[in-house]
Amino acid sequence: MRIPFIAGNWKMFKTKADASAFAEEFKALYQGTDVKAAVCAPFTDLQTLVDAFKGTGIGVGAQNVHFADEGAYTGEISVAMLEEMGVDYCIVGHSERRQYFAETDETVNLKLKKLLAGPIRPIMCVGESLEQRDSGELFDFVRSQLVGGLDGISAEDMRRVVIAYEPIWAIGTGRTASPEQAEEMCAFIRKVLIDLYDEDTADEVILQYGGSVKPANATEIMNMDEIDGALVGGASLKPADLMAIIDF
Repeated sequence: MRIPFIAGNWKMFKTKADASAFAEEFKALYQGTDVKAAVCAPFTDLQTLVDAFKGTGIGVGAQNVHFADEGAYTGEISVAMLEEMGVDYCIVGHSERRQYFAETDETVNLKLKKLLAGPIRPIMCVGESLEQRDSGELFDFVRSQLVGGLDGISAEDMRRVVIAYEPIWAIGTGRTASPEQAEEMCAFIRKVLIDLYDEDTADEVILQYGGSVKPANATEIMNMDEIDGALVGGASLKPADLMAIIDF
């Protein structure tokens, strides 16, 4: 049975002091829920959050990682560095990384393999642009992201991968895919996973929806059969808003 999983993605917000204040308020709110929660934060906030959330069941995630063990990659962070801090999750292939930092299906695949060799669970993002949706290419495009990103990933490892469907046109725009649109794509993703692996493997994979998720629309989105959680952007910056989504 898939356990609902809500992850916040802070993007480039919050100093260490901000993160510490958030953690104290959020810990007081996050009690007695069956929903798994995590906060994906800037590298500079990770240790603060790992220390603050210890023993609470609240996970901590990075927003990116490099696929090399070490080397002359100025400004990058390795998997070993994240492991040393005690990070639980790591986002790979977010559309903003693809758009602004040349992330490709190939680099997503390398990062997935590096993460899956250790304890950190990847959150792999896929999603189409408005042009691809309007032209009818949305399913072919998302399938290509899945096939390329998951190349060489075993069925056993696949069960540890969280997939976040984030339509590019709904990220930070205030527009949200309708619950029906999100459900349709998540059902398609599940079908692709059946084709690539098998029904049992596909049935264990957590599928999140991301894109302007707020307390006001979380219930409708989370009540869809194939949607197991959410990757929450702006609404995750306020403890009460993130908790309201978790309490969908």
